[in-house]
Amino acid sequence: MKLGLALGYWGAGPPPGTDEQVAAAEDLGFDSMWTAEAYGSDAFTPLAWYGSRTTRMRLGTSVVQMSARTPTATAMAAMTLDHLTGGRVALGIGASGPQVVEGWYGQPYPKPLARTREYVGILRDTIAREKAHSDGPYYPIPYTGGAGLPSSGLGKPLRSTLHPYRTDLPILLAAEGPKNVALAAEIADGWQPLFYAPRHDAHYRESLETGFTARGGRPEDFDVVCMVQVVVDDDVEAAANRVRPMLALYIGGMGAKGANFHYEVFARMGYETECQKIQELYLAGRKDEAIAAVPLSMVEQVALVGPKAKIAEELPDFRDSLITTMVVSGSPEHLRTIADLVG
Repeated sequence: MKLGLALGYWGAGPPPGTDEQVAAAEDLGFDSMWTAEAYGSDAFTPLAWYGSRTTRMRLGTSVVQMSARTPTATAMAAMTLDHLTGGRVALGIGASGPQVVEGWYGQPYPKPLARTREYVGILRDTIAREKAHSDGPYYPIPYTGGAGLPSSGLGKPLRSTLHPYRTDLPILLAAEGPKNVALAAEIADGWQPLFYAPRHDAHYRESLETGFTARGGRPEDFDVVCMVQVVVDDDVEAAANRVRPMLALYIGGMGAKGANFHYEVFARMGYETECQKIQELYLAGRKDEAIAAVPLSMVEQVALVGPKAKIAEELPDFRDSLITTMVVSGSPEHLRTIADLVG
């Protein structure tokens, strides 16, 4: 199991200490670093900026949102950065959720699986320097009109002027639901779960196998890249308190009732009652109570919290799981501790 550095997305501004974290991860032999985006900072710019300070680590997006860019625009950014870094880019993409897609990007959300399949197909063709062309309903290339917007009729399929550094630049798919996980196994080079519980992964294994069967077999280098929060503290509850706010946010606030994929992840683990309570409290504006309603056992399903000895005892669950790259965050000292624990 390889280690990756999670840089995530920014809050109000660039977080302090990132240069030091990146330098420490490179020195410690981390395999990769990963940026993200929601509805603030983008994923590509920080990846290029901080990636220019490295020479070895893979540079991944976890994830770029499909609705933020057309498939060809995403391919352009990934191919450009791949050249600048000597072929170190891993392109993680995701459909996001309806609140962000429709509320931030002003794009329609329905049919995310069909849109993803069409999007990845165009990405593959563009990166392979084939002419960009799609007859699909979501990303028609060339544009011939639709949704009340006329076409000039002058568009034609174009081939990238940029020759790719690699035609096999890896594409990873962020997915949580069973059908989307199966799609990742079928059409992508890797899968990026957000919350993954090794002790409750039977449904993920089944979904991946469905996708690999449709693909005709599992690629040898299929990468499962997952962020795992690691909090070292002699007080287990104090350590869990560092994780609870994020779980409450995603379960309670990152999606509407009946349309929250993160909620569903934990519900499938058997926490339906707890998820319902967390969501009700969070949507009612009682965020502190929602955070307090996250049980320790739920935290321990997806994170490593507590004294070093406890973390070392639980780490094999993650090492022996589907995860091939465990993505972590923290100060340089904390990254060294994790590297020592993982060995």
